[in-house]
Amino acid sequence: MAPIICIVGRSQTGKTTLIEKLIPVLKGRGYRIGTIKHSHHIFDFDKTGKDSWRHKDAGAETVIIASPGKIAMIKNDHEGTLDGLQNFFADLDLVITEGYKGEQKPKIEVVRAARHKEVMLADDANLIAVATDVEMVMEVPVFGLEDIDQLADFIEKNYLI
Repeated sequence: MAPIICIVGRSQTGKTTLIEKLIPVLKGRGYRIGTIKHSHHIFDFDKTGKDSWRHKDAGAETVIIASPGKIAMIKNDHEGTLDGLQNFFADLDLVITEGYKGEQKPKIEVVRAARHKEVMLADDANLIAVATDVEMVMEVPVFGLEDIDQLADFIEKNYLI
């Protein structure tokens, strides 16, 4: 199974931006990367009345929409846990999540001075690093928000090699 690293932090701290910067660096090193975006809201990206929606509406537990180059899956009854999703990433080297701060997985917290200057998960045994624009001393490595190569080195050394 591919290792999972959760990028966590308060709203609007730059979690998505950090992930966007990290993916191409790791891919450039030859790794296959998957991502999971955690949402606290129920979402539906299938359009009412479309064929795939009609399949689900008729009672299909899983519907896959496939076209050249892309597939999308709609599946019922997912518990929302990372362990339940891990099988979908069996062909990858690393899964990066945005969110899942309550899971027992390695976490990198993003802290941005404009939003909040304190680490939210300082006492979490699964906190492995902090990415921030705030000067701080922690028991885990602290990276600047632009220190993407160094953060990739840390991930590679500890989770990919």
